[in-house]
Amino acid sequence: MLSACAVAVRAGARRTVRRLPKARATAALAGIRSRRPLSTSASQSSDLSTRGMIVQTLSSVGSKREVQQYLSLFTSVSSQRFAVIKVGGAILTDYLDELCSSLAFLYTVGLYPVIVHGAGPQLNNLLEQAGVEPQFEEGIRITDSKTLRVARNLFLQENLKLVNALEAKGVHAQPLTLGMFNAEYLNKDKWGYVGKITSVNKESIQTAINNGYLPILTSMAETEDGQILNVNADVAAAELARALEPLKVVYLSEKGGLFDAAGQKISAINLDEEYDHLMSQEWVRYGTRLKIKEIKELLDTLPRTTSVAIIHPQDLQKELFTDSGAGTLIRRGNKLVSADKISDFEDLEKLKSVLLRDRDYPDSKAIVEKYLDFLKENPFKAYYDGPMNAFAIVLPPSHGRSQATLATLTISKSGWLTNVADNIFTTLKKEHPKLVWTVKEDDENLTWFYDKADGSIARNGDVMFWYGIDNGDEIIQLMKDFTQHGRAMLGDSNLESRLHRAASRSAQTSTQTSSQPAAAAQQARGYSTLARRPVLPKASLKQMVRGYATTTNPNPPYGKKNASKTQPARVALIGARGYTGQALISLLNSHPNMELKHVSSRELCGQKLEGYEKEEITYENLSPEDVRDMEKRGDIDCWVMALPNGVCKPFVQAVWEGRRGSNHKSVIVDLSADYRFDSDWTYGLPELVARSDIASATQIANPGCYATAAQLGIAPLVEHLGGQPTVFGVSGYSGAGTKPSPKNDVELLTNNIIPYSLTDHIHEREISTRLQADVAFIPHVAVWFQGIHHTISIPLNKTMTSRDIRQIYQDRYAGEKLVKVVGEPPSVKAISGKHGVEIGGFAVHSSGRRVVVCATIDNLLKGAATQCLQNMNLALGFAEYEGIPVM
Repeated sequence: MLSACAVAVRAGARRTVRRLPKARATAALAGIRSRRPLSTSASQSSDLSTRGMIVQTLSSVGSKREVQQYLSLFTSVSSQRFAVIKVGGAILTDYLDELCSSLAFLYTVGLYPVIVHGAGPQLNNLLEQAGVEPQFEEGIRITDSKTLRVARNLFLQENLKLVNALEAKGVHAQPLTLGMFNAEYLNKDKWGYVGKITSVNKESIQTAINNGYLPILTSMAETEDGQILNVNADVAAAELARALEPLKVVYLSEKGGLFDAAGQKISAINLDEEYDHLMSQEWVRYGTRLKIKEIKELLDTLPRTTSVAIIHPQDLQKELFTDSGAGTLIRRGNKLVSADKISDFEDLEKLKSVLLRDRDYPDSKAIVEKYLDFLKENPFKAYYDGPMNAFAIVLPPSHGRSQATLATLTISKSGWLTNVADNIFTTLKKEHPKLVWTVKEDDENLTWFYDKADGSIARNGDVMFWYGIDNGDEIIQLMKDFTQHGRAMLGDSNLESRLHRAASRSAQTSTQTSSQPAAAAQQARGYSTLARRPVLPKASLKQMVRGYATTTNPNPPYGKKNASKTQPARVALIGARGYTGQALISLLNSHPNMELKHVSSRELCGQKLEGYEKEEITYENLSPEDVRDMEKRGDIDCWVMALPNGVCKPFVQAVWEGRRGSNHKSVIVDLSADYRFDSDWTYGLPELVARSDIASATQIANPGCYATAAQLGIAPLVEHLGGQPTVFGVSGYSGAGTKPSPKNDVELLTNNIIPYSLTDHIHEREISTRLQADVAFIPHVAVWFQGIHHTISIPLNKTMTSRDIRQIYQDRYAGEKLVKVVGEPPSVKAISGKHGVEIGGFAVHSSGRRVVVCATIDNLLKGAATQCLQNMNLALGFAEYEGIPVM
C-alpha cells in the first residue's frame, strides 16, 4: 500500500524582497495576497518578486499542500524555535550572496532563523598580517589579549557586513554582538581568553524577532564582570540550540555535507540506528568522526523532533523544505521493529488502522481483513517504527523471480516530516538486495520513489520501480512482463487489485495503493522530470539516471525493437573535418555507450582519424549510395550530419531510402541549418523543447550556436516583452569554419572586430521562429578562437527590477545542468571549453522598462557538439548528460 501522503521535493526561491508575517505565509502560497500599502511601482516589484518566489517553490515542491504542510510544521512552534543557523567565516567570505538570498526566502515566508557566525579564516589572515602566529591546543584557539582585540574588531565588522547585505535584499536584520552569551573562562591558564558558555540571553533574540528582525549573533561571550571571551562558533551554535530547542540546527558548509569512503555525500544519518555502525567504519575519522560525535551529543540533549543539517548555503531552502534534502541530515530517528508473523503484533486493531489509513474506498475494511488472512498463510516481513508512522511489508521472491516485492508502504504525515520513510527504505536496502514495486503514475510520492530506485518504466497509469538488479536480461524480462501484463504480472503479489475484487466483486483497483513489484528510473532531487523511453541494452543499464521516466515509441530506434541487442550504439559522422566534427569525436571517445564506426570526409579520405582511441578508424569518402546501403543493412544507429548548409540533403534522402527496404530505423542528427524550419524534424534544444519529443524523434535538427544562446537568453522574458529584442553577438573565428575567409583570418581580426550579415541572418529567423517573437540579430566575429558573447537588449511591457528578472531566470532554469544563471555579465574566457551556457548581467534601465541580459556559449560545444550529444542520448535512450561534463 503506497501512501498518498506526498513527499515534498522543494528547492526554495533564491531571491525575495518582502517579508510576509508568519500568519500570512500559508495564505500567500495559496494565492492570497495580504500586504501593506505600497507605491504603485514598489507594489508591482514586490508582487512580482513574491510571485516569483512562490512559483519557484511550488514548481519544486509539486503541490501547494506540501508547501503549506512544511510551513505549518515550522510555524507550529514559537519563532525563535524554528532554526539555529551557524555560518562559518568562509561562508561570509565566499558565499555571502547565496547565504543572503536563502535567508531572504525564509524571511519572506515569515520564518526567522537565529543566525550565529564565526570568522576563523579572516582572523587567521589578520593575525598573520599582524605578525601573530595562531596557536591551538586540542583544537581550540589560544586567545591572548592581542588576539582577542583583533578578533573582537573583526567579529563586529563581519557582523555588520552580513547585516548590511541582508538589508540590501529587503531583509530587516538586527546585530546582536554583545551580551548574548554569558560565559566563564574555559581554562584561562591553558587557553587564555576563551569562554565556556553558561547561559543564553533568549529575551533579546525574541525581542528582535517580535520586531520583525532576523537576529544576527557573533560567537563572542562575556563574563559576569564584563570580560569579553572568544568562543568557537560551532560551540556557540550548539549552546544556542540547547537554549532554544529549535526544530532545525543548520551548519552551513562549503562542502555541503558529510561524505563516505567513496566520496559520495551522505544524504541522511539516523543516529539511533546507525551511530555505532558508523563509528566502527575505518573511513569515519578525524573531522568527520568528531562532527558526528558532537552532533550526537547535541541531539541527545534536545527534543527528538530536532534534527541537524549540514548544507551548502545555496541549498538551504531545499534542505529545509524537502525530505530528500540536499546536504546531510542527521537526526536521532526511531529504531525500527520487524515482524514476520501476524501474531508478532501485540495490537491487531492498531495494525488494521495503519493499513486502513490510505484506503478510502467503500470496502476498505473488507480488503484489510482479507489482506491479513493472506499474510497469515504466506511468508512476509514487516518493518515499522514504534508509533507506526512508517509501515512496510515485503513479500519474498516467488514465481521463479529473484526480486522481493514491496507490497505495502504507508507513511503518515509525521512519518514524512520526521524522515522515518527514509529510515524504512535504508533498512529495506540492507535486507533486500533486489526489490521491485509499483506506484500509480499520479501518486504525489512519485518523485521520492524515483529517488529510491535504480530504474523504472511506466504503462497505463502505473510506474514500476526497481533497485539492485544489475543483470540486463533480468531487467528486460521484468520490463517485458510489465509492459505485456501490467499490474497482473506478479500473480499473488498483486494483492491490492485481487483482494479489492474479492471484497467488492468489482473490477475497480485501488487508487491509493499498489502491492506488486515494479521498476523505476531514478530522479535527482530538485531535477525536472523528463519523459523518456526505457533503456534496454545491457551496456546502458548502469547508466540510467534519476529523472528517467519512460514512454513508448511506436517506431523505436536503437535497442528498442531488439531487446537482445547489447553492443553500444553505432555512430557514423558525415563531414568530420570541421571543428564541430572534431569536438564531437572527442566527446564520443569518452562516451560509455556509443562507438564511432565511420567518419566521412572527402578531403581526409584515407588518413587515420586522430583523437579517437576506442579503435583505429580511417577517414572514408562515403557516397549517398553507401549511406543508403548501410542503413538498409542496419549498420548504423545514429547518423550525424556535420556538413555545411545546403549539402546534407542527398545523405538524408539516402537514409530515408535505406529505411524503405529495412526494418531498421536509425536516428539522424543534422548540425546544419537545412532542416531547422522543417516541421517534420524535431528541433533539438532540450532546455526549451519537450525532452519527450526529442526522445521519440528519429530526425533531429540541431540548433545553431548563436541561436541557442540567444533563445536561452530571451525565453524567460517572452511573456514580458514590450518590443523587439536586439541581440548583439560576437563569435570567435572558429564559428566561421575551417575554409579560409576574412571571418577567420587572424591577421585581419587582430585589433579588430568584423560585423557581417547585419540583417536577415539565418539565425535571426531561427531565433524569431522558435521564440515566436520578432528578434533582431547582429552578428560579429572577433580574434579569439572559440566562444560567443551575446549582449541582448530586451524592452519590457511592465516596470521590473534587476532582482525580479534574475529571479525569473533562476526559476526558469532551475535544475538545468547546462544553464547557469550568474549575477555579473559572463565572460567568453570563462565559457570557452565549457559545455553549457552562462546567463547574467540583468541590468535594468532607469525607466524599469528595458533590461540588458548577457549570455555566453562555446560555439563548438553547447553551440554544436555537446548539444548534438544531448540529442543523441535522448533519442537513443541514454541518460541525457551521458558523456558530457556538466557545468
